[in-house]
Amino acid sequence: MDSDGTQDARGTHANPVPRARSGMPPMPTEAPSAVPPDGSAFLNWLRTPRPEAVPGVWRFGYRPRPAEEPDQVPSRQLLSGALIAFLVGWLVWSLLQNGYLGAWWSLPFRLLVPDSWRYTSSEVGNFVLYKGYELLIALVIMVAVGKLGRWGEVWRRFVVPLVKRPEPREPSVQSPHEDPAAYPELRAAGAVDAAERLAAEAKAGLMRDVDHARILRAWQGVRGGRFSLATFTGTVLKDGAAACLHPSGARDLPGRLARHDLLTGQVRLGTTADDARNPYAYRGTGLGLGPELLGTSLLAVGPAGSGKTGTVVRPLAESLCLHALAGRAAVVVVGAAGAGLGPADAYDVVVQIGNPESVYDLDLYGGTTDPDEAAAVLAEALVGDLAEPHQGGDTRRSTTVLAQLLGPFRAVHGRFPAVPELRQLLDGAPAPLAALREGLEDSGQDALLRELDARERQMGHPGDVGGILADRVALLDRPAFAGFFDTSGQSRPFSLKALDHPVRVRIDLPQRGHADASRMLARLVLAQFTASVAVREDRSLFACLVLDDATGVVTPEAVRGIQRLRSGNAGVVLTLRTLDDVPRPLRGPLLGATGCRMALSGLTPWDGQDFAEVWGKEWIEARDVTDRQIIAETPAGKVLHAVRQVITGKAPTARAVTVRQVERERWSASELAHGVPPGHAVLSLTSVKGEHAPPLLVDLRG
Repeated sequence: MDSDGTQDARGTHANPVPRARSGMPPMPTEAPSAVPPDGSAFLNWLRTPRPEAVPGVWRFGYRPRPAEEPDQVPSRQLLSGALIAFLVGWLVWSLLQNGYLGAWWSLPFRLLVPDSWRYTSSEVGNFVLYKGYELLIALVIMVAVGKLGRWGEVWRRFVVPLVKRPEPREPSVQSPHEDPAAYPELRAAGAVDAAERLAAEAKAGLMRDVDHARILRAWQGVRGGRFSLATFTGTVLKDGAAACLHPSGARDLPGRLARHDLLTGQVRLGTTADDARNPYAYRGTGLGLGPELLGTSLLAVGPAGSGKTGTVVRPLAESLCLHALAGRAAVVVVGAAGAGLGPADAYDVVVQIGNPESVYDLDLYGGTTDPDEAAAVLAEALVGDLAEPHQGGDTRRSTTVLAQLLGPFRAVHGRFPAVPELRQLLDGAPAPLAALREGLEDSGQDALLRELDARERQMGHPGDVGGILADRVALLDRPAFAGFFDTSGQSRPFSLKALDHPVRVRIDLPQRGHADASRMLARLVLAQFTASVAVREDRSLFACLVLDDATGVVTPEAVRGIQRLRSGNAGVVLTLRTLDDVPRPLRGPLLGATGCRMALSGLTPWDGQDFAEVWGKEWIEARDVTDRQIIAETPAGKVLHAVRQVITGKAPTARAVTVRQVERERWSASELAHGVPPGHAVLSLTSVKGEHAPPLLVDLRG
């Protein structure tokens, strides 16, 4: 129960978890975001309303706006109209006061007020009576000109925002059946003691947002039948807010950078711009992404320096790590060493390929014992980028070649070959092949002997891909990787089979000096990820792979794998500097396979064209305005037109407006290339339920 009912992944159960021999500071005992001792901040956070909203809206404290933009008078016209109405009212009142309008305005007074009241000898009564009538007339004039001049709208638009000040909200007092801080679901199910303990911990300031989310996740396990109510209650009464801890023992992340709301699962990436191209319901709202959107995968494209890592990848990775601590997700973050993907203490496993100080190794075969499965994944990593799009001929042939060697080797040695051994076998070195044959003959493996015979017959033939595979494996058979990809059991390999558990993994690729090897390893991780999530037993755990640079990773098989992730409660986050890093035939399928697409500032026009095509067109109302010169036919009219032209400097014209429905691109290639300000992006969203959000202009700095 302390691990939320999950089994620890291999090599990830230490407390504290060893990550790398790099002299990192120890994990702080108190998170920087810890709440004050009285717990008011946590209670305010928990009780803040989160109404349902359209996809992508930051729901924390959100106030829904109308779906359609109301008709609004331009500010200059509104102010000038209000001023003119005031001057007209002042003029009418002055004329009444000075008697220029005669006595007609006092007619209602003479008709309604009795003579005995009007001709009384009381000076006070006469003053009150006549001045009261004048005040009534002044109010009538003020109401009339205020209505005509839209004074109410002027007040609401310009005065109220200046005088209105947000007042601090105190935690609202609600009944235990309505207050989320009283855990009403637990009370309704009979776990009153556990609810009282958690409510007391929250009030005392001992509860964090991660604790709340983790305990709710454990409660879902109780409702789903994985745990008993007695076990859950006993754990909560024993440990309080620290119940059902993550296997690492961590209750928060060190040094959060982004804004998170674990109650809705969202992380705030920015603010939707108040732009006419955005739907009115989205303008000025926060942009929040969660597993319900990442489950359809995200592709972000933008040049270097556009903010992909800092404003997109890092917040998403941080959010997924928090979800993992809450027992909701498993995350694998892949990027270049030093890319700024979070401190080592934010992860359970840090694989630093090429760094001899790395504690963990990467399992080259994905933790499988099936030679055919291992061959398919490894072939995708080695030659997936060489396959013809939509055909994959090289991958299939490579899978066959690798299976012909991996099966016999495992039958003889009880393990898969290490990188040097695999290279020798693919090169056709006589000694390793002879030793392998001898081992198969001694054990009577006739079927595998036929596999080995077939491999030896194919060697040297013009269509054999063994040489290509050997050349690719040679990229990993370098001194920098001498201690990695070991299969003898001497290292601590990490396998993506561990995604059945809420694990946090960061894999650092050796970009400097080993770019080709890094791209190959990134393809390997993506292939292992798509293969692993498809066979998971517990799909209630959201699994996500974050690739900080997907250059050279997108292959036909990768696109097909991404398309299958949504049904397995998994997704990927891919970033590219340009779509030119993807083969032309795969750009459309890639954009179609990802439900969330982001074009950052600085995009090239040809990249913008691909986004414009996938976002399609929409019907809009186009207004055509034409000015026609007015020709005067009478002498008086000609004189009037001449005077008007002298005053205005323009000939008198008549304006004609034609309104029609036209189909236009939501965002054109030119607008994406030149109309997106720095620090902004255009983002379209699709949820796992099929809900869509049109392309939105988003300020990633807000």
